[in-house]
Amino acid sequence: MLKAVLFDLDGTLANTDPIHFQVWQTLLAPYGMTVDQEFYDRHISGRLNPDIVRDLLPQLSPAEGVTFSADKEAQFRTMAANQLQRMPGLSDFLHHIQQQDYATALVTNAPRSNAEFMLQTLALEGVFHPVIIADDLPKGKPAPLPYQTALNQLGLQPDEALVFEDSPTGVRAATAAGIPTIGVTSTHSNATLCQLGAIFTIADFTDDRLLAYGAKSDRTTPSNPLSV
Repeated sequence: MLKAVLFDLDGTLANTDPIHFQVWQTLLAPYGMTVDQEFYDRHISGRLNPDIVRDLLPQLSPAEGVTFSADKEAQFRTMAANQLQRMPGLSDFLHHIQQQDYATALVTNAPRSNAEFMLQTLALEGVFHPVIIADDLPKGKPAPLPYQTALNQLGLQPDEALVFEDSPTGVRAATAAGIPTIGVTSTHSNATLCQLGAIFTIADFTDDRLLAYGAKSDRTTPSNPLSV
């Protein structure tokens, strides 16, 4: 029986990748790197900053890497302040699942400063309990630990939850935790996300299939958690 819906943040609650993409382009250019979409998808999308910096800028000391990441996120927040919007349909969907008395949680690889900024900017503070920040854990996505931590705090089994994720990293993490996962194609294709284990994908939360959320006792089709 479905009891909780777990959400990623970047690319799921808001389409932030165009902003992150532009910031990474700007900051990596002085190091001779051209960040196109293929480069971004392969080396950056959905990953933790320390891992990105270690792989792409091994010449930086640990302290320099921390400073680089902090500068990157500060530039993101500056650019995002007037651009962030909720994903289409998200407000109605959140209202709908709250009416069904499902718990809602947030599981993100974003640094805490970004997560708090985005939740405040999107007027979503206090909506998600718990909020799992990968930086607070020994491992972030694609390891399953962030989602396992959310389940532990909610006191739920994997088949009692449903995840929405936009990145390969996030889909790998959620499915490795055994949680049915719906892909959001804001950053990657239906084929990519389904190949990694998403049961199906949506472009945003206006998808008619999400209206199929019925009473908990109506969730009868294992292959489609939204069936009634």
